[in-house]
Amino acid sequence: MTTRNTHPGIVVVGAINVDLVVIAEQLPGAGETVVGMGPARYGGGKGANAAVAAARAGAEVALVGAVGCDAMAEVALSDLRDAGVGLGGVASIVVDHAGENQIAVGAGANAALETGWVADQVRAALRQARCALVSTEVSDEAVAAAVRAAADAGVCCVLNTAPPTPIALELLDARPLLTPNARELAMLTRMLAARDGAPPAAGTDEQAVAIARKTRRPVIVTLGAGGASIATPDGAIERVPAPATDVVDTTGAGDTFSGVLATRLAAGDDLADAVGFAVVAGSISVSRPGARDGMPRLPEIERARGSRSEAMAR
Repeated sequence: MTTRNTHPGIVVVGAINVDLVVIAEQLPGAGETVVGMGPARYGGGKGANAAVAAARAGAEVALVGAVGCDAMAEVALSDLRDAGVGLGGVASIVVDHAGENQIAVGAGANAALETGWVADQVRAALRQARCALVSTEVSDEAVAAAVRAAADAGVCCVLNTAPPTPIALELLDARPLLTPNARELAMLTRMLAARDGAPPAAGTDEQAVAIARKTRRPVIVTLGAGGASIATPDGAIERVPAPATDVVDTTGAGDTFSGVLATRLAAGDDLADAVGFAVVAGSISVSRPGARDGMPRLPEIERARGSRSEAMAR
């Protein structure tokens, strides 16, 4: 039995970036210069991207993050406001002279999130939000503060382990819902085996079950064109296939998946339904160029999911 919240609330903790992209015929090698088209400017950062995906999927989103005190910060925030993302938890942070390079400015601000402030912001947002979504692009301390604040509040926390970092292993006792892809899962498994002095599990399903037994919660593995799998602590594996899609650009597909998954869990969907919804959204996103430009809105996801269900019933 699913009880849906019409306007689910989620809080997202993660990085806010501005991406400058040059399109070239090939990637440059060491010491090589290539000439391409651009640069084109896009909103980026896994936290910001997932927040946009969630807003388009119908969630009321509170984003907790940081930007620098520069022109790019206002560009990033303007894009997020236009997408309907709540920015009450975004701080402007001054970075030192080492942040003159634009990429360093973004990383510096994201890494400067203060743990107590993050925890306070997450706790405040969770008075209304029903799910937290945390990504590991920000500092380990900020990730830990957000995940533990959600655990203390008794609220579901989705932890997007991209990139996989040791802090994820330290937070397994907080029982987050992990959403690695197969490569990230293998890296987490190796880190876990090294920590525990045990041989790593072999095979994606076995690795997912091993992590699930640590968190005592399911682990969701994203599999690209293969959809996703759900591994439970008792060893069960459920496959969630993806619809056939002509792939144009996979950028942002994982962020779309995470944002929509958190939205559907906050709305009251059971896990399998929420994963199915997120898989369809991710499949739509890869059929279009651009990370955020490809993110679908709720009516489109519902139409695609309905069409898929009808096709499977025939």
